Amino acid sequence: MAGLSRTLGIFGAFVALVGAAFYPIYFRPLLMPEEYKKEQSINRAGVVQADIQPAGLKVWSDPFGRK
Repeated sequence: MAGLSRTLGIFGAFVALVGAAFYPIYFRPLLMPEEYKKEQSINRAGVVQADIQPAGLKVWSDPFGRK
C-alpha cells in the first residue's frame, strides 16, 4: 500500500509541475489577450514586416486575430 501512495504522489507532483509550467506559457495569454496585444504592439513598433520576411512566404499577422 505504501508503494502505491508513493507512486501516486510522485505522479501527482509531476502533473502539478507540468501544469505550473504550462500556465504562463499557454493559459495566461488565453485569459488576458489585451495585455499580450499591447505588449506585442510595443515589441513590433518600427518593424517593417516585408523587410524581414523571406521571399515567397506569407507576411506574419496578429497572432491573436480570430479567423
